[in-house]
Amino acid sequence: LDGGARALFGLNINADAKVDGSITEKEVRALFYLWNSALATGDSRIVASRYTKNPVLLPTVSDTPRTDFDSVKDYFDAFLLKAPQGKIVDGYITIGDGWASDTGIYEFTMGATGDKVKARYTYLYVKEDGFWKIQHHHSSVMPEGIDMGQPITEDEVRALFGRWNDALATLDSRKVAFRYAKKPVLLPTVSDVPRTNFNSIDDYFVNFLKLKPQGEILESNVLVGHNWAQDCGIYEFTMGATGKKVKGRYSFVYVYENGDWKISHHHSSIMPEGIVSAEPITKDEVRGLFNLWNDALATEDPLKVADRYSKRGVLLPTVSDVPRTDYPGIVDYFTNFLKLKPQGEILEGNIIVGTNWAQDAGIYEFTMGATGAKVKGRYTYVYIFEDGEWK
Repeated sequence: LDGGARALFGLNINADAKVDGSITEKEVRALFYLWNSALATGDSRIVASRYTKNPVLLPTVSDTPRTDFDSVKDYFDAFLLKAPQGKIVDGYITIGDGWASDTGIYEFTMGATGDKVKARYTYLYVKEDGFWKIQHHHSSVMPEGIDMGQPITEDEVRALFGRWNDALATLDSRKVAFRYAKKPVLLPTVSDVPRTNFNSIDDYFVNFLKLKPQGEILESNVLVGHNWAQDCGIYEFTMGATGKKVKGRYSFVYVYENGDWKISHHHSSIMPEGIVSAEPITKDEVRGLFNLWNDALATEDPLKVADRYSKRGVLLPTVSDVPRTDYPGIVDYFTNFLKLKPQGEILEGNIIVGTNWAQDAGIYEFTMGATGAKVKGRYTYVYIFEDGEWK
């Protein structure tokens, strides 16, 4: 490789260093291209051989100093997969007694991806066993490539919620969506679909903003990191369209992006006590609910029958054209119906069980104790679990 370099560059770069520092700057610069040619081979052993027996390599993309052949080779095993080729953009050479340094800025083109990467470099070359080798190599990202932390206080993090809330107040879904980062994740309270881009977030808020929501943070826990911040807790929304108040748990993760703090992650969920837990019930137990109602009929007390209906019950009676939708209306109907002393029996029924509701539909027959008459009818009961009881 060293002989090849002489042919490649026309330079005797392995000549003995004169005590008067007679190696030229051109020959020092050629040592970089000798190293670059080693990169082009794709062989990490050849690259590692360009370093001295006891080198120090401080790489751009590794926190681990490399101080021997094996560790230098290990670094280049990975780096060479990118097929890098470099050129010096700006360099400064110093020549001493048996050593030389080259310091400046270089740029790599990664053949594997086409990416171009600039970095700062320092090479210190020394003569070892008659050859110029790299004793020290320090490579670092450009200052503008260093992700400097954007300072933010806990109060300023909480104020970011206010900016989002102000966007809600505009009722413009696009303005709300602009509060999110380029690669956001929104897990909304009232949608099963994760929203991961501008258009899907805009779509969610088109509907949500119809409620005219305005939020208030009730409890907040803030954590500040390097160009990110997290605010988690409990918030409450007042829906201007209905006056309804809704509490929820929230997590906002903010990132500093293009000079502004944006929402990278937003997870909103209903409070645990707001989650409806299914009350188990079997089909036989559903059928038993008819018997409870029938037993109430047997008391001939319209209040006891009306107590079998939910707070917002709907009764469409057999012998009345008037829907009964409240307690007094149901009592009124049974005040007259119970005079017939009815007792019912289900002849045929079909049951469906859901989450805290059940349906029993079919045909029943009543025997009127006051007259002995028998009357068949079609029925549908929908039961719900309300205040700890099926109604």
